[in-house]
Amino acid sequence: MKKALFVRAGAQRFRPATIRPMLSHPRILIAEDESGIADTLQYVLKTDGFVPVWCATAEEAIAQFAAEPPALAILDVGLPDMNGFELFKRLQALNREQGGPEVPMLFLTARSDEIDRVVGLELGADDYVAKPFSPRELVARVRTILRRSGRGNGHSASIAPAPAAALPASPFVLDAERMQIRYYGRLLELSRYEYGLLKLLVQRPGRVFTRDELLELVWDDASESFDRTVDAHIKTLRAKLRAVAPEVEAIRTLRGTGYALNEELPPSV
Repeated sequence: MKKALFVRAGAQRFRPATIRPMLSHPRILIAEDESGIADTLQYVLKTDGFVPVWCATAEEAIAQFAAEPPALAILDVGLPDMNGFELFKRLQALNREQGGPEVPMLFLTARSDEIDRVVGLELGADDYVAKPFSPRELVARVRTILRRSGRGNGHSASIAPAPAAALPASPFVLDAERMQIRYYGRLLELSRYEYGLLKLLVQRPGRVFTRDELLELVWDDASESFDRTVDAHIKTLRAKLRAVAPEVEAIRTLRGTGYALNEELPPSV
């Protein structure tokens, strides 16, 4: 079955060779093996002021990412040489090795089953768009993610980070400038939404947040998400916290209501 594309008739197609990067315009890495979809994405992104970089294989995407990390990556799950979920993990590892700010990523795929969406979100993806899709809607989501991540005006500029501030009698240390959280002295490797969830809970220990509140306060577009998204991210958060302090239950579940940070965490482990 041919995948539907929504693009105006006669729209000019932009190949990678015709794109001239501009320092002030965010680079968007596209890992997509279907040239028709890639051309459409390049057209709408370029006309919206972005610099798209198209890679038809995962190997190309890894090479481009290593050479210059983009402001955001759009990854097709069904690439010919590597599953998109595996590519996501490879790019995340490369990002950590390079030591730069976390690159947000969005999955683009023909798979619309909820289980595939949950897998992508559990890995830490910032969004998930199923084909067929509206290119303009996808660009709007890209802008929302970049605005939320603070990378919408390019990513070459740097700002001196403010000193990290510890909350009184808390094993957590928040560094908002770096978007990092330490737990009992160890730096947690968090996805963007894991960071947003944990930051919210840590700032209000004991306060019970419903799933709807967490979706509204942390996610870019709560209307496009669902309760299981929150549960999936809480699950991965708990696993990362237990890896640091196995005997400590940092996040409490109030069945049928939501989640809260435990107010009685030991000062050391």
